[in-house]
Amino acid sequence: MEAHVNAKVLLNHATSLHLHTGNLVNRSRLKKKCPSSPSEELQDCIQATLSKWFATMPPTLETELPVTLDCSIPEETEPITAEEREELKVSVKIFLSDWDCSFIRSAVEMACHSLGVSQLDSVIIAPPPLPDGDNQTLEHLQPLWAELEGLVRSKKVTAIGTSDLDKTLLEQLYNWAQVKPSSNQVNLASCCVMPPDLTAFAKEFDIQLLTHNDPKDHISYLNITWPTQKSMQKTHRLTSRCGILWFHHFKVR
Repeated sequence: MEAHVNAKVLLNHATSLHLHTGNLVNRSRLKKKCPSSPSEELQDCIQATLSKWFATMPPTLETELPVTLDCSIPEETEPITAEEREELKVSVKIFLSDWDCSFIRSAVEMACHSLGVSQLDSVIIAPPPLPDGDNQTLEHLQPLWAELEGLVRSKKVTAIGTSDLDKTLLEQLYNWAQVKPSSNQVNLASCCVMPPDLTAFAKEFDIQLLTHNDPKDHISYLNITWPTQKSMQKTHRLTSRCGILWFHHFKVR
């Protein structure tokens, strides 16, 4: 059976796709261009990873097809060595696009496995975007934070942080939480200067304020679908009718 047919068989049968782009710094092709946005950079990495993965598809498949596909390129995904781990602080940001809290644990376990570590030093959570007009509340955050607290208790994570909370919501979370937030990221697009009330609260309760410029929707449905279709077409000359449609649940960086 031809490789492109095998690729389509695997994708049609699978219910989950775990895609590991590896270290972006090692992507020689990306060094030759400057992505216009983090979303474009990520999309290019997904494109490159899928293209290489399709190109290495074996000519024959096992009798029992996997329901979860692990899409990674070994030379791009070297784990952290024991010597490196002593010198490095491993921090992860999880971008959720689904309110299912179980994806948080899945993301942490996948990150630990991919990096070759038993524990993450810090995890920052970015909740799923809300519909236009809706405001994030403590009730939205509580289930997500409870899952993170469980990871701290099980020693999979040392410290946990938040993203894009104003002073009022950060204070509500701090007062409710058993494991207090150690950091809060603030989007540079929303403010040029840290709000004074947020700065004062963070200083009083020893919460580190960080900045980021991540877009609200880092991967869209279209972005995760398009590279799969294009990679299969480019590598195996498939028509657009052979594209496989996927929804993403989370992204880990």
